[in-house]
Amino acid sequence: MSNSFSTYASGLNGPATDLMPVTPDDGTDLSQIPVALYVAGGGVLRIQTVDGRDVSLPVADHVTLPVGVRRVYATDTTATDIFGYIVK
Repeated sequence: MSNSFSTYASGLNGPATDLMPVTPDDGTDLSQIPVALYVAGGGVLRIQTVDGRDVSLPVADHVTLPVGVRRVYATDTTATDIFGYIVK
């Protein structure tokens, strides 16, 4: 299969080169810092930003949050089916 993006440099404005499933965990940072999160099932999302700020926010179904995230906490997170957009 041909990759239309192979001759372009990756950038933060897209496109993402991969998706990673995110399992909320109170004690473990994500293995990679995504440039955005996609949330399929809305609810409350409790995260730690790249700058170390803890934030809880309500999100609707099928929302993309363009924020770098270090951790998605299990405690207080009710949102489901969370994926990280990865740029390599």
